[in-house]
Amino acid sequence: MEAGRTLCSTGYGKPPWTFKGSALYQLHLVKAETARAFIPKELRLVEAFGYTLGGFFLANYEDSPAGAFDELVVIAGIVWNPPTSCALLFFCNRWAARVFVNSDEACDHGRKYVGLPSQVARFTKRITTVRGQPNRKSCSFLNMLGLGTTTKCFPKDFMDLQVREIKSHAATDICNIKLPAIGPAPKHDKNLGLAVKMSLPSFSGLSEYIPNLLKYSCHIDCRVRAVEPAKVSGPSFATEEDTGKSLQHLHAHKSANSTTKELIDNERNLSISVMLSKPLIALEFNCLKMRVEAPIVVANCSKSSLKVS
Repeated sequence: MEAGRTLCSTGYGKPPWTFKGSALYQLHLVKAETARAFIPKELRLVEAFGYTLGGFFLANYEDSPAGAFDELVVIAGIVWNPPTSCALLFFCNRWAARVFVNSDEACDHGRKYVGLPSQVARFTKRITTVRGQPNRKSCSFLNMLGLGTTTKCFPKDFMDLQVREIKSHAATDICNIKLPAIGPAPKHDKNLGLAVKMSLPSFSGLSEYIPNLLKYSCHIDCRVRAVEPAKVSGPSFATEEDTGKSLQHLHAHKSANSTTKELIDNERNLSISVMLSKPLIALEFNCLKMRVEAPIVVANCSKSSLKVS
C-alpha cells in the first residue's frame, strides 16, 4: 500500500465521520517501558525520567455512523511526529494500546479502516450517591484558565463503570472506573466549561488488518473543564510483578512474530497496567462533536518487519 493513500470505510459512509456525545480525557504517568511494548520502533516515544504521558479517553456517543455506543481508548503514550512541534500536549500524536467498544460495527470499522486494536466489550453502568467532601478549590493555574472546579459538601452521584472484554462468548475483566455522573445539560451552561476547538492527532495500524503505519486526526469542538480524576481499579492479577512478566513474554513473542493467545493476554494485561497508572489531570468534554478524518498511510512498513529492542 503506497504512502499517502487514504483509507475509506463503506459501512460508515464517506469521511470525515462525526461523533456526538460526552467524554472524559484523563492523562496518566505511564512507565516508558510499558508504553514501548505497544509503540512501533519507527516512532519516538516522548518521555522524561522513565515516564511518558498516557491514560485513557472514555466516551459515550449519542450519535455516530454506528449509532449510540460507548468507547474506552487506552492510550499507551505520546510520540514525536517530526518536524511537528510537540510544545502543546493536545497536539502530540497518541498511540492507542487498546480500544474497547460495545458495538460490533464500531469494532469492525476500527480494525479494518483505522487500524486500531479494537475489541468488543460490555460496559455495565451503575449510579451511586456519595456524601460530598468539604469545600475545596482546584489549583489557581486551572482557575486562571477558566477550568477550575469547586467541590461542595453535598451528596453527589457517581457512576461505577465496569468494562469487560467479550471474546468467543467469554468475558474478561478489564477495569472498573468510578467517575462523576454526567447528565444532559443546556449547551450554553457556563458551568460546563470553556468552549474550545482542538485536534488530537494519532498514529495507528501495524496490525493484523492494516499492516501499514497510519495517521489520522480527531477534530473536537466541545465545552471542556477540569474535573477530579476518575478512580480506576483493575483485576486482582494486575500487579507490578505480573506487569513485568507480561513485558518479558510480550517481547519474546513479538521477536518470534507470534500471534498466540498468550501474546494477546500479555497485551491485554499491559493495557490494564496503563489504566492503573498514576493520574495527573482529567478533562470533561461536554457537548462534544468530534470529526474523524480518514486515515492516511504514512510509511511503507509492515508489522512483521518490526524488531523489538
